[in-house]
Amino acid sequence: MERSIVFAGFGGQGILFAGKVLARAAMAEDREVFWIPSYGPEMRGGTASCTVIVGDEPIGSPIVDEPDAAVVLNPPSYAKFAAHVAPGGLLVVNETLVGEAAERGDVHELRIPCTRLAKDAGDDSLVSVVALGALVGYLGLVRPASIRAAIREVVGARRPDVLAADLAAFDAGHRVGARRRPHEDRVTVPA
Repeated sequence: MERSIVFAGFGGQGILFAGKVLARAAMAEDREVFWIPSYGPEMRGGTASCTVIVGDEPIGSPIVDEPDAAVVLNPPSYAKFAAHVAPGGLLVVNETLVGEAAERGDVHELRIPCTRLAKDAGDDSLVSVVALGALVGYLGLVRPASIRAAIREVVGARRPDVLAADLAAFDAGHRVGARRRPHEDRVTVPA
């Protein structure tokens, strides 16, 4: 199995962080991983994206024309990536900033109030962590415990004061993603 995910939004929304956490979690599960960041010179406030490819076998190419999933946190990212998600794929949308809905009937669109859930978790800047939780909850791509461990590794060393909020934001998104997963696609992923 190989899955490709694009994370996209404004610089400063934690796009690269969310991709890095997913990549670390997959590596901890002995999976093959590519993490490819992309951002403009303006960084904060400009657009940023990253692609994460996770596979059970060596990954042949880092080029992704049609990602299996896209996490889009702002309108420009939605406009750029929604049309490119592979048929049958997943589009995780920050409905706080993105009002329009996909006009495609061939993708699953998971609209999440990322900012509200992040604020409820303790820090409204953690929209990407909420979206990551929703993605993992819906797809079951990696174990939630692997994501939590990766967050502890990345955040705990640098900013232990915000670790609890990061973990709470992931859990909030994960609950929503798991709850909205179509029943016939549900699989049990150990915590």
